[in-house]
Amino acid sequence: MMTQQVPFGVLLRRWRERRRMTQADLALGAESSTRHLSCLETGRSQPSREMVLHLADHLEIPLRDQNMLLLAAGYAPAFQERPLAELESARIAIGQILQAHKPYPAFAVDRHWNVVLSNSALPQLYEGCSPDLLRQPINAVRLILHPLGMGPRIVNFVEWRAHTVAVLRQQIETRADPGIQALLAEVTAYPAPAGRVALAAGDGPQRYATPLQISTRLGTVSFLNTNTIFGTPTDITLSELSLEMLFPADEHTVAIVKSMAEEEAAGLPGDARLQQAG
Repeated sequence: MMTQQVPFGVLLRRWRERRRMTQADLALGAESSTRHLSCLETGRSQPSREMVLHLADHLEIPLRDQNMLLLAAGYAPAFQERPLAELESARIAIGQILQAHKPYPAFAVDRHWNVVLSNSALPQLYEGCSPDLLRQPINAVRLILHPLGMGPRIVNFVEWRAHTVAVLRQQIETRADPGIQALLAEVTAYPAPAGRVALAAGDGPQRYATPLQISTRLGTVSFLNTNTIFGTPTDITLSELSLEMLFPADEHTVAIVKSMAEEEAAGLPGDARLQQAG
């Protein structure tokens, strides 16, 4: 059964409305006219290939959806989607960044938060997680918050889930992806571990950013996270990758991580799980 192609004008209007822009706003920013945009949205005029890409750029439309706009307007897609394994230069660069971040965890995720590369640091963080959650593809959001994953050991579960929900909603606002919508529904349905309540803001890092606080057998570690994206991608796969890196939020975490790294180097508990999750 063939899916009917959505007209270019309908797609353009959806993206404009999603960005909360009027026709006048878009016309001004794209150096066009309101009348011309109206004709494009109603199908009375057909855009040139250059106009499609110009409007898409101004609307900050993801590369995947720019291809859909081009197809709807009768043009061939402009951007390729290749497996990361074929993007050798990018894969090497990502690997170098992740490895340089050791002994702290760092990983690259796709648009659905599936881990595609990792430096496999600190296997102790994943102790007690269900083997099912550690099978490929590992979903970072699910692993951290799932009741059979790290969820019961996330000290600030309420705050971290709220942070995650906000990030997922922002993703949906940018692009209505069914996969992210399903992940959001799943995460919001997870029960908070018994006794977990919202923590009061103190003098720690939570005053200015939400840390990820994890209880381990060596003590509680606290990380601040940052994410990095490629600035000028021309491949869909690369444009949808994000590098997530955890940094110690306090000296206590630095000391515990040092002990964990020494354990790993000595081949003590956690090595088997490292190989499985790596």
